Amino acid sequence: MFGRLTWDAIPFNQPIPLITSLVVLMALAVTAIWITRNGWWGYLWNEYFTSTDHKKIGIMYVVLALLMLVRGFADAIMMRAQQSLAIGNSQGYLPPEHYNQIFSAHGTIMIFFMAMPIIIGFMNFVVPLQLGVRDVAFPTLNNVSFWLSASGALLINVSLFVGEFARTGWLAFPPLSEKAFSPGVGVDYYLVALQISGVGTTLTAVNFVTTILKIRAPGMSYLRMPVFCWTSLASSLLMLAAFPVLTATLAMLMLDRYLGFHFFTNDGGGNSMLYMNLIWVWGHPEVYILVLPAFGIYSEVVSTFSGKPLFGYRSMIFATLAICILSFTVWLHHFFTMGAGADVNAVFGIASMLIGIPTGVKIYNWLFTMYGGRVRFTVPMHYAIGFMFTFVIGGLTGILLAMPPVDFVVHNSLFLVAHFHQVIIGGVVFAVMAGYTYWFPKAFGFTLDERLGKAVFWCWFIGFHLAFMPLYVLGLWGATRRMQHIPDPTWAPYLDVAFVGAAIIGLGIVLTVVQLLYSIKTRDQRRDVTGDPWDGRTLEWLTLSPPPHYNFAVLPDVHGEEAYWTRKQTAIKQDQLIAEPNYQPIEMPLHSPTGVIVAFFASVCGFAIIWYIWWLAILGLVGAFAVFVWYAWRDEHEHVIPLEEVIANARERRRIRKEHLHNLSQSV
Repeated sequence: MFGRLTWDAIPFNQPIPLITSLVVLMALAVTAIWITRNGWWGYLWNEYFTSTDHKKIGIMYVVLALLMLVRGFADAIMMRAQQSLAIGNSQGYLPPEHYNQIFSAHGTIMIFFMAMPIIIGFMNFVVPLQLGVRDVAFPTLNNVSFWLSASGALLINVSLFVGEFARTGWLAFPPLSEKAFSPGVGVDYYLVALQISGVGTTLTAVNFVTTILKIRAPGMSYLRMPVFCWTSLASSLLMLAAFPVLTATLAMLMLDRYLGFHFFTNDGGGNSMLYMNLIWVWGHPEVYILVLPAFGIYSEVVSTFSGKPLFGYRSMIFATLAICILSFTVWLHHFFTMGAGADVNAVFGIASMLIGIPTGVKIYNWLFTMYGGRVRFTVPMHYAIGFMFTFVIGGLTGILLAMPPVDFVVHNSLFLVAHFHQVIIGGVVFAVMAGYTYWFPKAFGFTLDERLGKAVFWCWFIGFHLAFMPLYVLGLWGATRRMQHIPDPTWAPYLDVAFVGAAIIGLGIVLTVVQLLYSIKTRDQRRDVTGDPWDGRTLEWLTLSPPPHYNFAVLPDVHGEEAYWTRKQTAIKQDQLIAEPNYQPIEMPLHSPTGVIVAFFASVCGFAIIWYIWWLAILGLVGAFAVFVWYAWRDEHEHVIPLEEVIANARERRRIRKEHLHNLSQSV
């Protein structure tokens, strides 16, 4: 009746997973009790869990990602500690099978359940506001997309308590991931969780491509969209093209494991190199799915805090689209050593170098934007400058890896690990920390503490370079990745430095929590009453903070590339706002429990498939299908915000804006 699920699935005889499980369960229980005592369940259900408001969904994505950052970092610090301790005769504190699960979980969580959700969260929150519209094209689908991602994250973390996680690495290469070599449930957790979250990601891509191409404020032509909207569009197009490849690839591996197919088993008529090609056809565009929106964040930050329009706006768009296309031409550089031949390797090596050109264009444009501007060294600007320094080094090491002869020497070494983290942390994590600080007052109506924010930045910046620069040296010396035990004692000093760097990053994560709690405690001193705390240039700063559910009482009429900046400067010169528009009642989509219920059934179905509980898997599928049928047959899909409420909110906003702009005009 319960398939493979027995009491042996709970790690009673493994102290580290058992203690960790108990700590996590206690934390969840304390959180649930705290929410219950404060009577917040109803508020969370109505305002967040069932919300179709793109801003609330974006916030939930970011919260999910930050929780997964803590989980993924816990794995990272355990790996660094193990490698620092397990040198020479010492075996460290992690047995090999547990260590293999940790590095597999670390990569999976950080890419799929930290980086992806936080990037999608910023896209959700910011893009409709920057386009001057009220919501995304498919609001309920947006809610479903989030909860499917949360369902995948839930299954990944359940593997900590029940069963095990994959020991195959974060991309589960066959034949190691085939049934013969990984007979446990770890690979099944990996496959099912990624399939569920991948559906949510694909639906998100459909939503944002439709929104950006079809729903924009009057006058918002393509060449008037902010760069973040362009990079979000490019990222969504990549998701739409790449994630179905991942879904098909993992589906074939599932058929191999569950039904005895042989897509990737060489001795059964399949080909394991087929998996390598398919997974990297998805995998390298995935890097740009993450980094392109990060480039958009840096563009917004650099322009705002330099007090200038972005230098080379059109060249930034062309560079973004060039990266979007070229990202599908470089996947084979991930396995130069696999025997494709010198000619094929040369083609992909040249393509890998070419993609550095549009990236270099962006770096120069940001530098030229800063040149001659009045640069304000705020926390987001610290991250932008730190990114440029860090990312350029990562790009140069990427050029080295794009050369097949060099790659033959350092392939699968710690040199590659250092390069990848330099690009992802320096490019993506620095960006999301900048965006988190930059848009926090827009989301919650008060700014974060600046001093603690700068302390967090320096922890990330110093900690990152201490943690990963030594790995370049070790990689050149021959240290391969995924080592549970270090045979050469001369590597110890470098590994100790790497551990210290990881600990400093950990301090930065702790300070991020401290900064948030302190900022909440002192929020009355840092209220954003104007809606424009940074003297911004794009339309999200036109509305108050936090914005109303409908964003804009009247959709803004866009003129020029910087719609809000132009309108603001005109109002400052004339010391008056534009004439009051003609307000109308506003229709907005109803909140819906569809996403929560579908995610519940998806989680049940996924768990059942992992453990071969087929009757429960069928019930989960039927339940999810029934929810979609119920949603499709509903009669009501919108609610109307009364004209009186729209007028009252709009006039209060105009009063505050008028006072703010009058003060600005007097200071000018």
